[in-house]
Amino acid sequence: MAMIPSFFGGRRSNIFDPFSLDIFDPFEGFPFSGTVTNVPSSGRETSAFANARIDWKETPDSHIFKMDVPGIKKEEVKVEVEEGRVLQISGERSREQEEKNDTWHRMERSSGKFMRRFRLPENAKMEEIKAAMENGVLTVTVPKEEEKKSEGKAIDISG
Repeated sequence: MAMIPSFFGGRRSNIFDPFSLDIFDPFEGFPFSGTVTNVPSSGRETSAFANARIDWKETPDSHIFKMDVPGIKKEEVKVEVEEGRVLQISGERSREQEEKNDTWHRMERSSGKFMRRFRLPENAKMEEIKAAMENGVLTVTVPKEEEKKSEGKAIDISG
């Protein structure tokens, strides 16, 4: 009996087995799925890392961006600020060199170029942006300008 109902075209999978060979393919059954799956793995690798995942949270005093970039040196990542308050993070992960005597059984780690761009809000202090990388996580901190609170003023009521 399947542990997952047959929502995905009748495939059966054990959700508790992380090494299950029953892999979910979101393009399965689409008219163009044959062309996508027949592309050599080297062609699919570039697009796999092109969509590098990033978290963006806002705290009372800053915007914080965190991106997982395991195996990439800080020299291989660029953090730039473009005109119009645009933060751009880009880089490239190289493919591992293949030796003639090597036999690959599985190649799942992605490689290729990546680039993410974000338009920062008006209150971002563009000249104080800081970036740091630790344990394969890039953290970009964008300080915010303090909100100018208007002081209340009592208005006399005539009458």
